[in-house]
Amino acid sequence: MTAHPVPWKNGGGVTRELASHTEDGRMVWRLSLADITRDGPFSAFPGLARIHCIVEGAGHTLSNETTRLEARPLEPLRFDGGLPLDCRLRDGPCKAFNVIYDPARVTAGPEILVDGPVPAVEGRQVLFVVSGSLEGVDADRLGPGEGIVTGTAAGAVVTGGGTVVQVRILPV
Repeated sequence: MTAHPVPWKNGGGVTRELASHTEDGRMVWRLSLADITRDGPFSAFPGLARIHCIVEGAGHTLSNETTRLEARPLEPLRFDGGLPLDCRLRDGPCKAFNVIYDPARVTAGPEILVDGPVPAVEGRQVLFVVSGSLEGVDADRLGPGEGIVTGTAAGAVVTGGGTVVQVRILPV
């Protein structure tokens, strides 16, 4: 999964869409990597759910009058994608791995994996390498910033002191 950066409409960063799946002309899920470079409004996705995981930097706070969410490194944050939120960086720019999905069509569950075998899970899964490497899944070796969408990760191993974000995507 690699993609070119696209500037946000509000100028607060750039997003790289890594992969997506549509059915009947509607988005079912989308994976992206966002560079968040300044404070400001956070993009809302009404009717969709969101998993947001800081993979570089100290993270940020998302808030409005009634909600406060803390986005911290390698702690996947799940929330309603339609919430109108403002972002305040914690300690400079950060990078986040995002899964935006239609909860009426699929469920999505994140896990953070460290050195060792990738657990077997049902359904489609996303594996995104934050550090170290991922070996033995549909490719010989994936390094930091690389990932894959696959139906199976049998025999895959996180190595080199690595960290991988695993997201399971299952039909409702």
